[in-house]
Amino acid sequence: MNVLLLSRYGRQGASTRLRALQYLPHLAASGIDVHWAPLLDDAYLETLYGAGERPWPRVARAYLARLGQLLAMRRFDLLWIEKELFPMLPASAERLLAAAGVPYVVDYDDALFHNYDQHPRALVRRLLGRKIDRVMAGARLVIVGNDYLADRARQAGARRVALLPTVVDLARYAAEAVADKPSGPSPFTIGWIGSPQTAAYLAAVAPALGELLAQPGTRLVLVGAGRGAPGNLPAEIRPWTEASEVADIASFDVGIMPLPDAPWERGKCGYKLIQYMACAKPVVASPVGVNRQLVEPGVNGYLATTSADWTRALNQLREDAALRARLGEAGRARVAADYDLQVTAPQLANLLRLAAHAPRD
Repeated sequence: MNVLLLSRYGRQGASTRLRALQYLPHLAASGIDVHWAPLLDDAYLETLYGAGERPWPRVARAYLARLGQLLAMRRFDLLWIEKELFPMLPASAERLLAAAGVPYVVDYDDALFHNYDQHPRALVRRLLGRKIDRVMAGARLVIVGNDYLADRARQAGARRVALLPTVVDLARYAAEAVADKPSGPSPFTIGWIGSPQTAAYLAAVAPALGELLAQPGTRLVLVGAGRGAPGNLPAEIRPWTEASEVADIASFDVGIMPLPDAPWERGKCGYKLIQYMACAKPVVASPVGVNRQLVEPGVNGYLATTSADWTRALNQLREDAALRARLGEAGRARVAADYDLQVTAPQLANLLRLAAHAPRD
C-alpha cells in the first residue's frame, strides 16, 4: 500500500515528527510505504521561532510546490494530510479531492479550527470559519489526539473518527536516561519543555514559581522557551534539540504544564506531560482538557488551578524525594500502557488500511 504524507512541517515541527514521522519505520515494516512531502521546511520554523517572523516568500514557494505534489496523487492509495492542505486558504483542494473520489485521511493534534472560527478578523471568520469542518466532512477518516477534537469532528459530519493520542517512543527514554541523579546535594529542579509560543503560559504561574525559586536549592529550567521565556523569573534557558530533549527532562525533579482554560488549550494533547512521565518524573498541570485524563492526583502528579495550588503541590514534591519517585514510577507505567509508540503503531497501520479501502459513502 502506497501513502502520500502531506505534512504541515519538516522534522522540526513537533506535530509532524510525533503524529507521523516517528511511525514511518513501523508502517514500512507492516507493508505501508509512505512518501513524505512536507509543506513548510525546517528553515521556516527556525525563522518563526528565532525572529518571530513568517518568511512569506518561502511560504509562497511552498504552496506552489504542494500543487505539484498533488499532481502525483493518483499514484497513491491514500493521502495522509496533517491538518489541511493550504493554511489560510479555503478548503477548495480538499473538496476537489472528495468530489473526485480521492481517499484522504486528515490528522489533528490541536484545535486548528479555532484559528479560523475565533480569528480576530471578521472577514476570516466569515470566509474560513467552517473550513476545517469541510475538510473533516470530506475525509474518509479523521484521526484526532483527544476527545475535544473528536467531538468537533463528529459535529462537522465526519464519517469516521478515530482517537489516537500523541505518544512517545519509550525506547528513546531508556533506563539510563531516567535513572536517579547522582547522590549528593543538588538543586530541586522544576522543569518545562515547549516552544517560544507556548512559553507565554508560564506567566500564569510566575508568582508560585517565584515563591519556590526564592528558597535556597531550587532552580527553574526551561527547554525551548527561547525569546518567549518570562523575563521576571530567574531561569536556566536551554535550546531544544531532538537529540538532547530526553536528557534535559531527565535532569528535572518535576515537570510542569500550566494552561489557561480556553478553547484552543482544551484541544491540546498533553504531550509534555507524557514526556515527563516517560522520564519517570512527577507532574503538576492545569486541569484543562486532556490533562485531566493524564494526571491522576496523588498517583502520578497533581492538578493545580490557583497560585496556592501550584505552590502547595511543588513544595510537597520539593520536600519529599520518596513521593517524587513513587509518582514518577506510576507515570512511566501509565505511558508504557497507553502512550507508547509500540502500542499505537499497529493501530495507526490498521486505520490507514481501513481508510484506503473504505467505500466513499
